[in-house]
Amino acid sequence: MKGQPRILVVDDESGIRKFLRVSLTAHDYEVKEASSGAEAMAMAPDYRPDLVILDMGLPDMTGLDVIGQLREWSAVPILVLSVLEGEKQKVAALDAGADDYLTKPFGLPELLARVRASLRRSQQLPVEDPVFRHEELLVDLAARRVLSQEREIQLTPTEYEILRQLVLHAGKVLTHRQLLAKVWGPEYGDETHLLRVNVSNLRRKIEPDPVRPRHLVTEAGVGYRLRTG
Repeated sequence: MKGQPRILVVDDESGIRKFLRVSLTAHDYEVKEASSGAEAMAMAPDYRPDLVILDMGLPDMTGLDVIGQLREWSAVPILVLSVLEGEKQKVAALDAGADDYLTKPFGLPELLARVRASLRRSQQLPVEDPVFRHEELLVDLAARRVLSQEREIQLTPTEYEILRQLVLHAGKVLTHRQLLAKVWGPEYGDETHLLRVNVSNLRRKIEPDPVRPRHLVTEAGVGYRLRTG
């Protein structure tokens, strides 16, 4: 990514926009603001942001509408801002194509970490047969091998497919519905118990301490994320 990464902030609260603009500009990001969905959609094609920070509560259209319109022509990372109570809203946003979410109120360190992670993922070109590493965990998708502390781990086909999907989207939240659809098929979208049992079994095999997982973390009420750092 050449020059300053470009970030489009879409929020109808002027105080939030100012906080984001000042904070991000101070950390060498270029920032443009939009106070409505229509304004954002008018700006985005010309501005071509490297990241969109999107509030779900806009005056003229829903955040889901904005995500849907953006996804018609762009794969730009979308970081959703959501109120604490909006668990269903978060899930809907991620299912619609958002990449991550941040709960209001939020602190600057977490905001910057999420921004960096989103931009990192967007810069990583798709590679064939990637190798994923996090601490002592290594997943070699080419060889279909999983190692922890250099010891090979035997997974069931379902456990491996869950892990494979998380590796392919490492650092990104995958919702329960997304994982169920990818691993079992779209007709299993509501069978969360299947996912919960298999994730629990997977953690017992890849985590040093399954009760306090370091690799495969739960996003409460939303889904799972494979840590990248």
